[in-house]
Amino acid sequence: MDPRWSTASFGAAPDTTPMELRALGEHVALCTAAGARGVALHCALQRLLGFVLARRVSAMALAALVIGAIWLVV
Repeated sequence: MDPRWSTASFGAAPDTTPMELRALGEHVALCTAAGARGVALHCALQRLLGFVLARRVSAMALAALVIGAIWLVV
């Protein structure tokens, strides 16, 4: 069901309906869950980037070994 949102009260009391409050609650719950996953992913990528940048030479040598091994196998 597609709830209709109204921003005007047309002279009536500017109260929200239970359907509007339920739809808003569902939307907030979805946004909160999506935001939490995004923040967790961002933090994990920041830690990985910090680890790799602190060990640049080792990371480049490991990447070269992996690429070389793949090149030899193929």
